[in-house]
Order: sequence, then structure tokens, then C-alpha cells
Amino acid sequence: MLVFALDDEPSPLETLRDAIHEALPEASIETFRRGQEALLAMESRGLRPDVVFTDIRMPDMDGLNLATSIKAVSPDTRIVFVTAYSQYALEAWQRHVHGYLMKPVTAASIREAMAHLPAAPRPASDKLSVRCFGHFEVSMRGEPVIFERRQSKELFAFLIDREGAPCTAEEIAAALWEGETDMQAARTRIRRILSDLKATLHRIGVDDVLVRERRQLAIRPDRVDCDYYRMKAGDMDTLNTYRGEYMMDYSWAELTAARLYFREPTNHK
Repeated sequence: MLVFALDDEPSPLETLRDAIHEALPEASIETFRRGQEALLAMESRGLRPDVVFTDIRMPDMDGLNLATSIKAVSPDTRIVFVTAYSQYALEAWQRHVHGYLMKPVTAASIREAMAHLPAAPRPASDKLSVRCFGHFEVSMRGEPVIFERRQSKELFAFLIDREGAPCTAEEIAAALWEGETDMQAARTRIRRILSDLKATLHRIGVDDVLVRERRQLAIRPDRVDCDYYRMKAGDMDTLNTYRGEYMMDYSWAELTAARLYFREPTNHK
């Protein structure tokens, strides 16, 4: 485990380092007195810390801005703020950090903070990886899934947005072809698009993602690893990847995008 410790004052930095060492004797600890120094180490040496314990009030770059910069480079890094000023707590939590410790730090407080950190990033699995934040993308074992038809991808996106709720042909047609009145023609198009979608999923070995019953269509949420689903479940690391953008290519997704944006307290600009 690699841990960064930051404080602009030598004595508190030494106390922080010693507390981390006592609580995590197996950890490799890098100490810094400036946020820019930590970012430079990440850039020039390729370091990706598992956890960063950082003071908030530091010259040049405070801990709040440092946390944002670190997450941009290393989204899986967990951030724990260390400070003597409790008034920063609200803003700290709005940055989706993983802990907030008051000085003086002790080994016991470090252990307690570590106990509440989220689990390590998930290993690659046989689930489809679905990204809804920003543009909608699907991958399998790190490789992008190529859909033969643009609208077969859009159909899959719509089913993901519905979170496993069964969808009728009428609901699908209203989303994909707003204003469509010829349902017979729409059903024919849906069958053609669905056939292509099923062929794509079969090719990568995940046929069971789709469920079709009583002329309704749905996906199995347990067979996908989706950032939207993880965010709704309260996953803190996923919250850090959200920038107020959701399935930007599809107009029917605007309602979900608005719900997500206005329930999320962080300013995404």
C-alpha cells in the first residue's frame, strides 16, 4: 500500500507520518509539504497512492484543490483530510472525500479512518462494464463493445436507464423515435434492432443480460457493472467520477440527467 502524507508544517507532518506508520506498518509512506510536490511525484514518477492524508490549509494549493487534482489523475485514490479547523468539514464532504480527521492525529484515528474506507477497486469480471456518465459506452474485459447499428446501442442505453424495469414496444418507440405514430412499423424496427443487439451480446458471451417476457424487454442489472447504478447505491468513488453529465447523446435521458444533477450538491462547473 502506498500512502501520501501532506502538511506544510514539519512537526505536524512528522506526527502524521509516525501515526500512519504505527497504524499501517506495511505501508510505504511518501511525505510532502506542498500539494504541487505530491502532484509532481505522481506525474514524474508515476506514483498512484492508495490513500492520501492531507492537511487542508497549505500554501500555494490547499487540500481541497489538491483532492480534486489527485482524483483527476488517479480516480481510485482515497482522500482523508487532516485539519485543526472543523469549519471545512462540509466542503470536504462535498468533494466526496473518504474521511475527515481532526489534529492531533493518532494511530487509533488512522486505523478508524482506514476501517471506513471503501473496498479496493473491483477486479475485471465477466460483467459488462457500462459507462453512463458523459457519453454512453459499453466494454467487456477492457475492450469496447461494437454495436453494428447505432440504434441497437441506443436501445441498450434505454434499457440501462430503466434499471431493469420491463419496457413495452410503445415505450421504446416513444423514446427512440419521438412522435412515432405507426406502431406496426415501429415494432418491425424494434425487432430488427433487438436482433442485432442480441447478436452483439451473444458474440461477447453475455446473452443473459437481456430478459424478454410477455412482449416486454428488460436488462438484468446484476449482470452489468454500471457507474449510474453504483452512484445510486452510494459508492463514494463513483461519485467522484460524476461531472453532471449523463448519456449526453440521447435526448430521452435528459430527465434522468436532471434528477442526478439536482440531487448532487457539488458544483460541477
